[in-house]
Amino acid sequence: MALSGRPRRGPGLRIRLTLLATGLAAAVSALLVWLGWVLVGAVVSAVPQLPPGMVVVVDGAPVAASDLATALQDSARDDVLVAGSVTFLLVVVAAALLSWVITGQVLRPLHEVTATARRLTASSLGQRLRLRGPRDEVAELADTFDAMLDRLQAAFDAEVRFVANASHELRTPLAVIRTEVDVTLADPTADAAELRRMAGVVGTATLRAQQLVDGLLLLVRTEGAGVSTRETVDLGVLARVALYVVGAEIRARGLYVDVRARAAPVVGDPALLERVVGNLVENAVRHNVDGGWIEVCAEPGVLRVASSGESVAPESVAGLFEPFRRGGVARTARGGAGLGLSIVRAVVTAHGGTVQAEAVSSGGLVVTVHLP
Repeated sequence: MALSGRPRRGPGLRIRLTLLATGLAAAVSALLVWLGWVLVGAVVSAVPQLPPGMVVVVDGAPVAASDLATALQDSARDDVLVAGSVTFLLVVVAAALLSWVITGQVLRPLHEVTATARRLTASSLGQRLRLRGPRDEVAELADTFDAMLDRLQAAFDAEVRFVANASHELRTPLAVIRTEVDVTLADPTADAAELRRMAGVVGTATLRAQQLVDGLLLLVRTEGAGVSTRETVDLGVLARVALYVVGAEIRARGLYVDVRARAAPVVGDPALLERVVGNLVENAVRHNVDGGWIEVCAEPGVLRVASSGESVAPESVAGLFEPFRRGGVARTARGGAGLGLSIVRAVVTAHGGTVQAEAVSSGGLVVTVHLP
């Protein structure tokens, strides 16, 4: 991830700042010399008038009394020009040296930022500037750069984990499909019943892979593009529809369901919000225990889904929103692709809302969604 960009054109910032400071010092010095030249000439020209016929010696040369003012003026102005020229050169040289040194000290952190950025690779994102010294604008820039690297490293680490987990998840159904096909084809006595059995296993594995791919696409689309459609949706209606969809599994497992869903209108993408409610209800059913309970509460701007289930450590609750985490037992839970809560968090965040989860002391989980 090394940086490369357009070649720099013209002098660098240090040279430009030095030239600017030197130019300003030269302009001010020249102005002061000119003002001194003008003022000295004005002061000397006001000398008293001497009687005509007198001769005065100025700088070793005799001068008539009538020309005394002019001679003194020219002599004084010449002295001012000589002294002013020397002073002008000294001031310009001193300004150039000081500005060069000072700008070098000021811009040193910027060079550190540039050098660090050029050294960055996928394996060295842990480098930080941690600039010490006065808390000025340059230090603020360095702190901002460090904060950007923190976010970049977190995003890169999450992407690496995500790709690794996705590869692992896709490998399982693909391995099942290949094994079933190879075993069946290698059996010369395979009859229609064996072929149907193989087709059923392959169909189940294909459905699992399709669900995983669909979940990944939805997660990437939501995190990358955000919400493009905004309509009024009733969370209470969506909750009842989601419960109806999983009604057969609820009855089969003997779950007790308590629904308190009144009118709860929100504005957002209907398809994405339906997926949020559906994922929460499906998780409450799949990660429950036989004969357990489910509570669904919908009110304006809030959806709360609570359920019994296996015990979840409070410190591991936040990790449930990471991809491919299922109720604290990664990849071993009943069905699903482990993307349910990840999709919920991505969709809710895209709608400007928040989602929190809390472990139930007796086992299970409570997930609360707040939407604008």
